[in-house]
Amino acid sequence: MKSLLVLFSYHHKNTEKIARVFAEVLDAQIKTPQQISPEELQEYNLIGFGSGIYGAKHHEDLLNLADALPQVTNKKAFIFSTSALMGKAKVAEDHSLLREKLQSKGYMIVDEFACKGFNTNSFMKYFGGMNKGRPNAEDLKHAEEFAQNLKQNL
Repeated sequence: MKSLLVLFSYHHKNTEKIARVFAEVLDAQIKTPQQISPEELQEYNLIGFGSGIYGAKHHEDLLNLADALPQVTNKKAFIFSTSALMGKAKVAEDHSLLREKLQSKGYMIVDEFACKGFNTNSFMKYFGGMNKGRPNAEDLKHAEEFAQNLKQNL
C-alpha cells in the first residue's frame, strides 16, 4: 500500500510529531501542501491530511489543497490534527470543513485522529501556554495504534 501524509505543521510541530509516527508505521512519505501537486495524489492508495487546528478548522494551506484536488472515485483518506481543546463533538466540528471538501472530491474518509497539542496562541503565551508537553508519549502511542489499525484494516 503506497501511502502519503500531507501535513502543515509549523507552530510547535505538534502535528508533525504525530505524522512521523504515522509515517513510520505506514511507510509513508510526508509532504507539505506546497510540495505536492493535486494530480500527484493519484499515485497513492492512502492519503492522510493533517494540520493543527486554527479557529476551529485545519490550516488554510491544507483546505486550499483540498479545493484544488481533482475528482476521484473512492480514494481512501484519513484526517488528523492536534489542537488545544478536545472532545468528540469538538473534533468532529474541527474536522468537518476538511472532511466535506475531501468527500465532495470523492475521497472516502476511513478514519480520523486527533490529540491535544501545546498551544501558545493569542493570550495563552502570557500564561506559558496550555497542554505543555503535548503530544506526549501516550498520545504518540495512540497515534501508533491508530496507524496499525489503518494498516491492518486496509
